[in-house]
Amino acid sequence: MTLGGHLRELRNRLFIVGISLVIGAIAGWFLSSVVWDVLTGPVSALDGQDGRVASMNFDTITGAFDLRLRIALQLGLILSAPVWLYEVFAFAVPGLTRKESRITLGFLASAIPLFVGGCAAGLFVLPHVIELMVSFAPGQTASFLAASAYYDFVLKLVLAIGVAFVLPVFLVVLNVAGVLSGATILRSWRYALLAICLFTAIATPAADVFSMFLLAVPLVVLYFGAVGIALLRDRRAAKIEAALTRRDEIPSLLSEVASRADD
Repeated sequence: MTLGGHLRELRNRLFIVGISLVIGAIAGWFLSSVVWDVLTGPVSALDGQDGRVASMNFDTITGAFDLRLRIALQLGLILSAPVWLYEVFAFAVPGLTRKESRITLGFLASAIPLFVGGCAAGLFVLPHVIELMVSFAPGQTASFLAASAYYDFVLKLVLAIGVAFVLPVFLVVLNVAGVLSGATILRSWRYALLAICLFTAIATPAADVFSMFLLAVPLVVLYFGAVGIALLRDRRAAKIEAALTRRDEIPSLLSEVASRADD
């Protein structure tokens, strides 16, 4: 395909992606109130416990509209994900080798369910996190939570746990591609722990020690799990390579035996 053909294909695919995002955002607008009720459910459940008052607060006139628009746009991105993921994959695959295509497809097939599962796990632990955070307020007090800040906290928490679930896939893909060996990944554990700490500090809005610890633990566990998978794969690859080497040596050994027999 010529450069002009690639550009025309890119334009057509971007048009399809844009249409899917608009349709997804429209659907997200009607679903945004339901999503907001689910996200603020833990706060509503805490209202009245131990004499505490917990409620959402919109500190500007357009705050409620702005937040609902943000939720609608992000829901549109999620709802249209099958379309734009397919368009990106279909545009990139012709330029990849067969091995690169298998790696990319394997990555998507494993990373997407893991990311969705991680986000679901984040929503599952969210009520416990909110309850613990609000419980630090003394009894007979009121907690008026800024709606925008609360939504940012929930979003970053859920996304961070989702990324934590995908982390081992990145490492295993690099190992399969021959970029990193299992031993190399293991030797870099100090840098990995430092990167995890920095990531959790950025992902946690308040950067408090408890939230950082809560996010860092699954990342560390998944990191060493990926190390174990990479080491097992390297060991298996080494055995296969040794077997192939021995098989390649058989003809030379047979010719050597035949020459000695002739002598």
